[in-house]
Amino acid sequence: MTIKRSSKLAKSIAILTCLAASVATGAAWAQTYPDRTIRIVVGTAPSTPTDIVSRIIANELQKTEGWTVIVENKVGAINTIGARDVLQAPADGYSIFAASMPVTAAGALLPNSQIDMVRDFTPIIKASVSYNVLVTKPKLDVSSMKELVELLKKNPGKLNYSSGGHGTPAHLVGELFKLQTKVDVAHVPYQQLPQAIQDLMGGSNDYMFVTTLPVVDLVANGNLKALAVTSSKPLPAFKGVPTVGEQGFPELAVTDWVGFLMRQGTSPEIVTKMNAAMNKALQSQAVRETLQRIGADVEGGTPAEFGAFVAAQVKQWEGVVRSANIKM
Repeated sequence: MTIKRSSKLAKSIAILTCLAASVATGAAWAQTYPDRTIRIVVGTAPSTPTDIVSRIIANELQKTEGWTVIVENKVGAINTIGARDVLQAPADGYSIFAASMPVTAAGALLPNSQIDMVRDFTPIIKASVSYNVLVTKPKLDVSSMKELVELLKKNPGKLNYSSGGHGTPAHLVGELFKLQTKVDVAHVPYQQLPQAIQDLMGGSNDYMFVTTLPVVDLVANGNLKALAVTSSKPLPAFKGVPTVGEQGFPELAVTDWVGFLMRQGTSPEIVTKMNAAMNKALQSQAVRETLQRIGADVEGGTPAEFGAFVAAQVKQWEGVVRSANIKM
């Protein structure tokens, strides 16, 4: 019995020693981190909201912390090419994934990707939120969401909505709109958002949910008609345009967002250090004003808060994909 107890005690001491060594190593890494270039990997093209927010944060980190931070665009497959790039890098805090709303639906849209946002990543921070606006071609004879729904129900299968491609916010919100209203309308995906907007102005398509920045001036000039914004409160850039909630569609009050994650297994001390630095960057007046100019609001917060948000987003958008039976 004495031998067995001694063996168990030795085993326990060994485990505690390993844990202590691990904690000490993590603390040491955090003290010296970063000592080389940090990559922010963006799964979308240059000049997209995710790319713009990432570059704003990278510039601020270089200015306030003195860190060398670069942005790399790894485009395609609903952000999963960028996600996979980070997952293939060491879990050392030098590769950061810039995520946005579409990637939370990727598990359902691309089941073979084998990427799980909750299982595979450690959250750092939710940086910003932005909104969509429901716009129609100029000559569509509707002036509210209710009138649009009535028109769609009177003409099942005859009208369409467009987007910048499968899995984009415009596509996902468009499908959520169909589920909520039970309308029969076709989806017309484009490879590039600017062409989708151009064809909507030309009357080839009927309506779309689109991020606010590219269409602010087009709505003001009458090239597009705005029916609603998906924010919970009116947006100053779209004066007089009601929210979806004000028109009886509160379930459509959804946001696009940008947040940052590291590969699972990264030292908690490094995650905490990066979270503090990014929170500081987001409080900069210059950063806040720049984000507001592109139609985004600053968020910030803890890794735990962002992790819970990502898990909820995965549940919501994968549910929409399955309910709408969206196939790539």
